[in-house]
Amino acid sequence: MLHSNEMRNREHLTIEDVRAAIDGPLPGVEAQRTMAPSPRQLNLPADAKPRKAGVLLLLYPVAGALHLALTIRTPTLNHHSGQISLPGGGWEVVDASLQETALREAQEEIGVQSDELEILGPLTPLYIPPSNNMVYPFVAYAPHRPTFQPDPGEVAGLLEVSLSHLLDPRTRREEDWTWRGATLHVPFYALNEHQVWGATAIILAEFLALVACS
Repeated sequence: MLHSNEMRNREHLTIEDVRAAIDGPLPGVEAQRTMAPSPRQLNLPADAKPRKAGVLLLLYPVAGALHLALTIRTPTLNHHSGQISLPGGGWEVVDASLQETALREAQEEIGVQSDELEILGPLTPLYIPPSNNMVYPFVAYAPHRPTFQPDPGEVAGLLEVSLSHLLDPRTRREEDWTWRGATLHVPFYALNEHQVWGATAIILAEFLALVACS
């Protein structure tokens, strides 16, 4: 995590900073692990045959500051219902790549058109045991705030959070939770009344570590 003086240097993070960071090496599993619940398996089991999915870290400016779009999943979804997620979903045969999957799913979930976006690059894939998905994250940029049109069947709400807020060390918390009958030590990002944890927090951790070093 950033110390306060480092955090202040990130308050005016620009898209040029992000582009330069993504051109460098990825922090990888070491950064992902900082926001992983304990116990939590990050490596793909040898006998696993996961489905593939693509998600989008969508950046855009609001009042000159870079923001990121997160979705609140509806309580009726089969996996991770009610949780905070990145827009995305499972690979389909119509998709030429996992990047295309992420773009298609973002369009379906929050109404963002792919021709409005610049793909900046991929992050490290992450295995998600509860849904048996290998998730491939991609960072994208829209030069203007998109006109969001969330699908009410999948998205109960939209969170728009600034990168400076996510980089603030005070946003990161840790607690012991009871989850499915087991005790987990859970790091999470506190966004007002919302708690961003699990796969979304793990993916964000790598991205934030990447741009914090830019």
